[in-house]
Amino acid sequence: MSALLGAQGPRCRTPAPSLGLMLSVVLLMGLARVVAWQQLHSPKAHAFVLEFLATFQLCCCTHELLVLSEQDPAHPTWPLTLIYFFSLVHGLTLVGTASNPCGVMMQMMLGGMSPEIGAVSLLAQLISALCSRYCIGALWSLGLTKYHVSERSFACRNPIHVDLPKAVIIETICSFIFHSALLHSQEIRTKLRIHLLAALITFLVYAGILLMVLMFSLFLPWLHNN
Repeated sequence: MSALLGAQGPRCRTPAPSLGLMLSVVLLMGLARVVAWQQLHSPKAHAFVLEFLATFQLCCCTHELLVLSEQDPAHPTWPLTLIYFFSLVHGLTLVGTASNPCGVMMQMMLGGMSPEIGAVSLLAQLISALCSRYCIGALWSLGLTKYHVSERSFACRNPIHVDLPKAVIIETICSFIFHSALLHSQEIRTKLRIHLLAALITFLVYAGILLMVLMFSLFLPWLHNN
């Protein structure tokens, strides 16, 4: 029995189950999108289902990436590699969907989406985010690894360990850079554009920490002087 537990221990500490779970979600959502394209003809139903599937895929993978981030990486760049890879996967598989509320509102303001379709898309994203939370919680309860436990919390966390005003500033800067790049890259070939945006997301994740350090170095002396 002890030999069996010893054989299972290293396997349960590897990232393979989490990676397999995320790739399985991507494949299942891909199959569901194919069925939706073939069976749905109403524009509103089509928009609802596609946004639901896209948001479900993004939320499940994001929750699971949090689990992976808590494991001891074999190399310091491992988390950034995962972020780039799955940003690329999402970019390639979710073409034609906004996948987040900001994307929907941006399309509506630019006239690329009607208010009715926009409202349906936002509703689909909200319902899908809630569904993904319960679904991933059920998968964690299976105990695929020692990090998969049903008691895990979905509460918002503070991974960069700064107070709310600094976090808002960092998020605003990174979001502005990303959406500016999104708007100004419309004419670039789709496959190249997806690679560039995935690289930008990875860079912004890394740069968010650098921005935090820069803010401390710039504003801390000013606060002391005042």
